[in-house]
Amino acid sequence: MEKQPRLLCSVLSVQRRPYEVILNCAILAWKETQTTKKHTGRGIYGAVKAGSYYVPMCEIISVQEKDDESPSENSGKWQKVPQSPVDSCQHAFTVSYVERTRQHCWRCSEVTFHCPELALCLLWVQTIREQLALLTNRPKHLLVYINPFGGKQRGKQIYDHKVTPIFSQASISTDVIVTEHPNHARDHLKTEADLMKYDGVVCVGGDGMFSEIVHGLVSRTQRDEGVDENSMKDTLVSCRLRIGIIPAGSTDCICYATVGSNDPVTSALHIVVGDSQSMDVCSVHDSDTFLRYSVSLLGYGFYGDVLTDSERKRWMGPARYDISGVKTFLSHRYYEGTVSFLPAEGNSGTPRDKFQCRSGCNICRGSSSDKLVSKDENNLPDAERQDDWTVIRGKFLAINAASMSCACPRSPKGLSPAAHLADGTTDLILVRKCSRLDFLRHLLRHTNKDDQFDHSFVEVYRVRQFHFTPRYQDCDSEVDLRESGVGSKRFLSQICREHKACGCIQAQSNWNCDGEILPHSAIQVRVHCQLISLFARGIEEQSVFEDPYALCAI
Repeated sequence: MEKQPRLLCSVLSVQRRPYEVILNCAILAWKETQTTKKHTGRGIYGAVKAGSYYVPMCEIISVQEKDDESPSENSGKWQKVPQSPVDSCQHAFTVSYVERTRQHCWRCSEVTFHCPELALCLLWVQTIREQLALLTNRPKHLLVYINPFGGKQRGKQIYDHKVTPIFSQASISTDVIVTEHPNHARDHLKTEADLMKYDGVVCVGGDGMFSEIVHGLVSRTQRDEGVDENSMKDTLVSCRLRIGIIPAGSTDCICYATVGSNDPVTSALHIVVGDSQSMDVCSVHDSDTFLRYSVSLLGYGFYGDVLTDSERKRWMGPARYDISGVKTFLSHRYYEGTVSFLPAEGNSGTPRDKFQCRSGCNICRGSSSDKLVSKDENNLPDAERQDDWTVIRGKFLAINAASMSCACPRSPKGLSPAAHLADGTTDLILVRKCSRLDFLRHLLRHTNKDDQFDHSFVEVYRVRQFHFTPRYQDCDSEVDLRESGVGSKRFLSQICREHKACGCIQAQSNWNCDGEILPHSAIQVRVHCQLISLFARGIEEQSVFEDPYALCAI
């Protein structure tokens, strides 16, 4: 690692113990100068060894001068007479920083350094602030939308009690809008918001609220850039503003899959330090008509039916998903249709890779450099690329397209554990007609570490585009019905159409588009590489860090 020049180096006091404190442009480190047997507690990045700590400069939240109140800390108790200048420090400053805890959660912690002279204290405060001012990726002014109705209706309470103090400490100003009706945030972003005033947009709510922000921000960007959203061939322009998510919904799948936790404080701290994580977005079309954007799951069949049924039970809260899931599983409906897709090529990997998308993912980094090349490829006429497409016909219990792992607390690995956030692809999962027992085995693997694609009736492909046409639109003649062996069942399906548990073929399902019902069956989907960015850094690997004094080149 390149040696960083020291900016400051002093012996300061922390909790009445002398520490050698070093600051350079990369880190703040402090090491106890006296050897003791006492274990010094939790680490920041973890105590590399007893009495040694360090914090990356990019994860310092703020620094404040503090009046030394140490003489009155133990009022009424016997006080030790100071034996050295360190013990008699009368000036102090407090550094607030990010501290990692278990399960990818972050907390705001602080350390107070006591200085022997006021001039030295002010020098440390001024120098740290100057270094923080150089971090230009940090937001200064945010537009915040709060959904007061989502999840357990605690969005405003979570923001006021947990997020506002953190933003205030980091000197971030906000304009807050509490939404009053569905699509309030989307419509405001598309038409009224003065986006040039802000460094980012923050949504307080669940996945539905995040979807509103994405639709409003992406649509506004395309309109300002003169891009036609209805055209499948046009390359969409990436959004300038980053999006922050303060989780306050029922599942918070997006937040869990991009940060590793659905904790509001953790998400607020990612916003404060100015993290950035690019994300792919899928555009969904019906012929030449734009329908919706998707960033996580497109599900037809099982997941579409679960969502359709659960919408009738919203009064039940999150429990409605469990009840609708059991009901849909017992009905065991399947659907016929044709899936055609354009496979991903190059270094995009496969959906069955053992390597998962993590912070600093090499595959996603490579996709960023390949983005300009892919723009030229997508402008080629369809006729020149027709041979690259794969066509599959059959009967399916579920057709899912996962643009990310779709992990959540109930399914820690998600629907597609190896899916990437920003590689310009989506994982297309086809679950063919099978027995209830086999389908149950597949569903149960979402909750454990077994390979959920290791079934003969499950196929998975990494794709850049795909189309789906249901059977009732795909058949041109009665001959097709007889060749498929289903002509004799059509009459029975008319008789028992309302008795769905009998297993007769249904006409169509609905698409589940990021938790919203899409009342279209025939769709065309295209992945747009790194169209948006979040205030996140991806899920971090648990690793052992180097000795900070090696980093400081001591």
